[in-house]
Amino acid sequence: MSPTEATAEVFLTAFRALSRKERQAVLARLASDPDLREDLYDLALVTQRRDEPSRPLREYLAEKGP
Repeated sequence: MSPTEATAEVFLTAFRALSRKERQAVLARLASDPDLREDLYDLALVTQRRDEPSRPLREYLAEKGP
């Protein structure tokens, strides 16, 4: 486990130890920060679309147009 993964595990363990109300407060604070909210949205989108087939960037750009 890398140092980054170990740090993430410590934070996740601490988060899980919180009461439901405390977890909701932490999540609300994360969501209220514009940069963190964007990161959370990006992670959710990647997770949701993980199994979709990929395609070449040129193909996408040709479809999108100028």
